[in-house]
Amino acid sequence: MADLCDVAPTILTPLKDQVLVPALHSKVTLNCTFSVAFEAHCPPAVRWLKNGHLLGNHSLYDIQEVFWGGANASEGVLSSVLGANLTSIQDYGTFTCTLRNLSASFTLQRTDGKLYDAYISYMSSPEDRKFVNFILKPQLENRHGYKLLLDDRDVLPNSEPSADLIMNLSRCRRLIVVLSDAFLGQAWCRHNFREGLWRLLELSRRPIFITFEGQTRNPLHPALRLLRQHRHVVTLLLWRPGSVTPSSDFWKELRLALPRKVHYRALVSDPQTQLQEDKDPMLTLHGGFLEGRPGPDPDPDPDPEGDLGVRGPIFKDLPPPRMSPIPELPSLKASGGETQRNEIDVSDLGSRNYGARTDFYCLVTEDDM
Repeated sequence: MADLCDVAPTILTPLKDQVLVPALHSKVTLNCTFSVAFEAHCPPAVRWLKNGHLLGNHSLYDIQEVFWGGANASEGVLSSVLGANLTSIQDYGTFTCTLRNLSASFTLQRTDGKLYDAYISYMSSPEDRKFVNFILKPQLENRHGYKLLLDDRDVLPNSEPSADLIMNLSRCRRLIVVLSDAFLGQAWCRHNFREGLWRLLELSRRPIFITFEGQTRNPLHPALRLLRQHRHVVTLLLWRPGSVTPSSDFWKELRLALPRKVHYRALVSDPQTQLQEDKDPMLTLHGGFLEGRPGPDPDPDPDPEGDLGVRGPIFKDLPPPRMSPIPELPSLKASGGETQRNEIDVSDLGSRNYGARTDFYCLVTEDDM
């Protein structure tokens, strides 16, 4: 019989490396669970490392192990839980659990408070709208999961930046400007582009400018010439006819210029983040969050159109216990020609006043505007 110490374990959770965004001065709990075979002379032991350095039990880290025996006395499930107190920025990093030749990692990152990955500024022309809404937005949001804020107003005005522009840029990690022919055709863009660029560099770190291949025929345009001279502070990308292919160099360069993607998902405890179109999540009859379980899509995008939805971080305390489904009651047959009654009376939905819900989405009143 083969020595059980030579039997390789299998990892149950997590199934893949995790990226978490816990708040400073909070405590996180990281759990690694393995299916193991063992003998008395070779008990399994899980090791924890932070940034490659071995950890032990002390004031910042509390490591607990629990073993459950299986049907076979020589097999079972081993769970190792690490609790970490995040008292300073130095406490963030990559935590790795290892058991023999298996490992899994949890990367703890500090949130930067930004709501969007990129702010896209473009001209309100048919060509620009098609390029942004049918090429840029689907590729970045749907394929790569970036969160975008779209704006068809100039971010390089020949004046001081507006309060709206300053607020929008402060909510985004990067700025993308579509330098189309319509954009470059503006009079101020030819004569005052330098002043607008200096103001923009004060508001955004290394903005991204997208130019088009046909514009290379006019290399003397002041804006293009100025951007080429300052490649060390801006990112200049060229769109070619072949760039539409997802594997083209354009998308690789754009993703390198964008910040590293941090994944978020909506919090189950806050149904307001589940708003989809004009459906009120409070009135959803069969929503998964009402039963403490996911619906058909375990991680839906609460905001596929790139609007103002704010997603909570992946990290959260242990989920609430799952509720057992409510047993179905025997249906009541109609008597005396009456039809079967609905479980929930929805006859007054049309007369309900939803005005009070606007405070979830508005920060000012009409009088302030």
